[in-house]
Amino acid sequence: MKVILLADVRGTGKKYEIKDVSDGYARNFLLPKNLAKVATPKALAELAETQKEAVLNDEEIRKNLTELARKLNESYIEFPMRTDDTGAVFGSVNKEMILKAMREHKWLGKERVEIVLAHPLKTIGEHMVPVDLKKGITANLKVILSAQS
Repeated sequence: MKVILLADVRGTGKKYEIKDVSDGYARNFLLPKNLAKVATPKALAELAETQKEAVLNDEEIRKNLTELARKLNESYIEFPMRTDDTGAVFGSVNKEMILKAMREHKWLGKERVEIVLAHPLKTIGEHMVPVDLKKGITANLKVILSAQS
């Protein structure tokens, strides 16, 4: 039986793929759990329309992410840090602090981004922090740790 997958199904296929599966597997597992629907001509036409919309939506998302990456590459975030007499920093700046500051600056809304830090920042100065915006788009955000006055 030919079915259109409505979600990723391990061992069977990805969302919106057309698969030929056994009748029993389709009737007893995929269809009752709404993981697939029968590939009728009407359903195939709906799938084509859905895929067109998905492509247009993906292009719009990529355009917005590219604009955000450009903005992040030109911007910086400054964190004033307490230091002792020798210049050693008390505390550190981690991924969550950077993400919170990006949201406070209104650069991000609810988007999920991955800030790539091997370890928290603990030294005074400028640090370039890679930010993975998904869809293969990355940006480098300048994070400045300054001595608190």
